[in-house]
Amino acid sequence: MNIATETELPDVVVAIDLGGTALKGSLVSATGETVATRTQPTPAEGIIEALLSVIAELLDDAVSHSRRVVAAGVVTPGMVDEIAGVVTYASNLNWRNVPLLAELQSKLSIPVAVGHDVRAAGLAESRLGAAKGIEDFTLIPIGTGMAAALVSATGPIRGALGAAGEIGHIPIVQGGELCTCGQRGCLEVYVSGAGVARRYAARSGRTRSSRDIVARLGTDPDADAVWEDATRALAQGLATVTLLLDPGVIVLGGGFSQAGSALLEPVTRHLQENLAWRDAPEVVLSSLGGDAGRIGAALLAFAKVGRLEVADSWVRDAERVPL
Repeated sequence: MNIATETELPDVVVAIDLGGTALKGSLVSATGETVATRTQPTPAEGIIEALLSVIAELLDDAVSHSRRVVAAGVVTPGMVDEIAGVVTYASNLNWRNVPLLAELQSKLSIPVAVGHDVRAAGLAESRLGAAKGIEDFTLIPIGTGMAAALVSATGPIRGALGAAGEIGHIPIVQGGELCTCGQRGCLEVYVSGAGVARRYAARSGRTRSSRDIVARLGTDPDADAVWEDATRALAQGLATVTLLLDPGVIVLGGGFSQAGSALLEPVTRHLQENLAWRDAPEVVLSSLGGDAGRIGAALLAFAKVGRLEVADSWVRDAERVPL
């Protein structure tokens, strides 16, 4: 019997999307196929230890599937210095100045890339998703909170502090409702899943998830009123993005995008109403959904070892879906 050496095994990367509520990891092959997945809740403490534990499980999965791990990509929310690999600030992880790349690289024998979750999702959308072939676009995943990937022909815009794209904290309503960040009238107070649910509860006295609120549109006046506020506020934020950056396409992702036409139709209409002298850019829904962050992490891992071109052959369809 011939036994394959390690160098003859098919290559995979570890891709980790570290969020405030869940830590989601996968092994992704050079052909874009998922080999294994691991998911667990993000702990309140010991996050790096939990992250290393999931990576160790995926490394074991690679052995059991006769694969060779060539790199790892980890993406995280917050203000991220991607060159230094430092998470300067991430409120939902309770992190300040965490040298994530150094911490991981000191424990792992494979190359590691660290990135911002939404910018990595933007990379995925540009390679495989709704922004494929478009040089200038904005991706806005909307979930518990919201941020944006701002992409130009020269690549993602990171900003001086690695904090570019914090669209959720653009003040939309002067003296408006208090945001968890300490400002008032922030966009995500009115648009995010948490914001819509909180505003519905304050208005109606009933507790509903944002998904339930969408399902009640047309039959519940409180749901209609809160959703109208949300889509108008989002359109106002998109008008600011349009006039500042002139994107060719605006891609809406995250849990909010599951509302489909209930989100897309009013936002598109209100956006055009906010633009007096120019046409609005096309607004579309993400085709990668909640997978975009992990797909982006896989791309960063392959890029770390100089093999980003492997994604040119990846196909996003029912038969073969990265991550």
